Amino acid sequence: MPQPEVRAAGGTVRGSREAGVAVFRGIPFAEPPVGALRFAAPRPVRGWDGVREAVTYGPPPPQAGAFGMDALTQGTTSGDWLTINVFSPDPGAGAGLPVMVWIQGGAYAIGMSGLPEYDGGRLARDGGVVVVTFNYRVGIEGFAQLEGAPANRGLLDQVAALEWVRDNIRAFGGDPGRVTVFGQSAGGGSVAALLAMPRAAGLFRRAVAQSVPGTFFSPALAADIATAFAAELKLRPTVADLSTVDPFRLPAAGDAVTAKIGQWSARWGQAAHRTIPFSPVVDGEVLPVTPWQALADGAARDIDLLVGHTRDEQRLFTALDGLLGQVTAEQAATALEALAPDGARRYRDGFPAAGPDELYELVNSDWLFRMPTLHLAHARIAAGGRAHVYELTWPAPGMGGVLGACHGLDVPLVFGNLSSGQPALLIGDDALTEAEALSTHLRAAWTTFATHGNPGWPAYDAHQRLTHLFDTRSTVTAYPEDTSRLIWQDQDFTILPLNDR
Repeated sequence: MPQPEVRAAGGTVRGSREAGVAVFRGIPFAEPPVGALRFAAPRPVRGWDGVREAVTYGPPPPQAGAFGMDALTQGTTSGDWLTINVFSPDPGAGAGLPVMVWIQGGAYAIGMSGLPEYDGGRLARDGGVVVVTFNYRVGIEGFAQLEGAPANRGLLDQVAALEWVRDNIRAFGGDPGRVTVFGQSAGGGSVAALLAMPRAAGLFRRAVAQSVPGTFFSPALAADIATAFAAELKLRPTVADLSTVDPFRLPAAGDAVTAKIGQWSARWGQAAHRTIPFSPVVDGEVLPVTPWQALADGAARDIDLLVGHTRDEQRLFTALDGLLGQVTAEQAATALEALAPDGARRYRDGFPAAGPDELYELVNSDWLFRMPTLHLAHARIAAGGRAHVYELTWPAPGMGGVLGACHGLDVPLVFGNLSSGQPALLIGDDALTEAEALSTHLRAAWTTFATHGNPGWPAYDAHQRLTHLFDTRSTVTAYPEDTSRLIWQDQDFTILPLNDR
C-alpha cells in the first residue's frame, strides 16, 4: 500500500501509515520565527514544490532546563519550530471527521509535540477523530514581555496553528466546522486564553480545559520579569538586544532567574512564591481580559465547554521539591498566607483535622489549578451558558503510589499512551489493566464531546453541581471539593500585578 499523500495549502505532503492511521509529522504552519522574524507574530508559511516528506517531527522550540527538556534541543540548528502533526484514521477529503487539536503544557516554559505521550494515533483510531498536535514558542521566545515585540507570541502561534487547521484539515479527512481544542496545565490555560481572544473567534467549536492554571500576568509584572531575564545577559528587554542571543542559549537566562526567583518575592508576589516566571499577559489587545472575565461577559458563548482537574494536583510538585511528608507548620502557614483568601483562617476552619502536609497540598492545589478550573465553569454559567465538569480521582499506582491523582496523570489516560513517555512512570507496570479500562472511559468521553458536544453526563449548574468522577468505578455526584469551593466562592481570579515597592 502506498504511503498517504495529501495536498495542503503549502504543497503536497507524504506521511506514513501506522496501526491503521495516516500520520503526517512536521508540516510547517508558519515561517521560522528566527532572523528578521525573531520575536515577531507568526507569518504564513511559504509553499514548496514537489512532495514534502512528513514522517518526522519538526525541531522543538528552545526549552528551559526543567526535566532535562533543554537536552532534547542539543544539536538543533533549525529555526523551523512551528510545525504541526496530523493523525487521521481516514485521510479522504470527504470524510468530515471531528478534529481534536491538542495544546501541550509545560508551565509556558517547556513543551514540544514530539514527546511520545502526545502521539495521537490511538486516540484518532479508537475515537474516529482527526488528532492534531503542534509546537508553539515557549519561555522567553513565546511569552516574555519585550519592547518591540507583540505580547503572547506563544498564543499567537496557537492561533496560527488553528488557522492552518481551518484552511487545511478537510484534505486530511477532518471537518473544519467541528474543531475541538483540548489542553492540559499550561495547555489548559492556553485553551482558556483562546476563549477570550478575539483573534481565535470562529476557529474552534468546542474546548476541553484540563487543570487550568490561574496565573495571568499584568504587562507591568511581565515586563519586570523580562527585565530580570535580560539583566542576566547584561542586556535590555528589547527585541534589538535579545535577538543577538542564540535562541538555544536564551533559556539559560530564564533558568537563572527561576533559580533565584524568591529574591523578587516583594515585587512579583504570588508568581515568585510559586516560581512562575512565564504566563499569558493580559495586554488589552491580544488578550483583552482574563478568561474568567471574558466568559462572565458572554465571550465564546457558542463554544461547548468541558473543564476539570485532578484531585491531588499539587502532590507531584511536592514530591519534586522533596517535601512529601516533610512539610513543616511554618511552610504550611507561609503557603496559606501567600495564596489563600483571607490567609490561613478559612482553611484551618474548613479543614480542622488537617496537618501541615494536607493544608499545604490543599491550598497549592486550589490556588494554582483546582479553583481556577472550577471558576471557568462558574463564569460560563454566570453568562447563561453550559459547561461539563469532571475530576480525576484515580490514584496513580506508579512510584509506590505516593502521588495520588496528581497533576499530569490525565494526559496518558486521555491519549491512551500508558507505557511510553514520562507519564508512564505515574502508572507503572502493575496497574496497566486498570489504567487501560479507565483510559478507554476517558477517551470515549473526550471523543464523544468532540463529536456531539456532550461527554455523557449532565451539565454542571450552581445547585446540583454535578461532576463526573473518573476512577475505577466512575460516578456522577456533587462537586466533591465543596469545602474548597466555599472558601473560594467569592474570590475572583484577577491579573497578577507588579508590587512596585
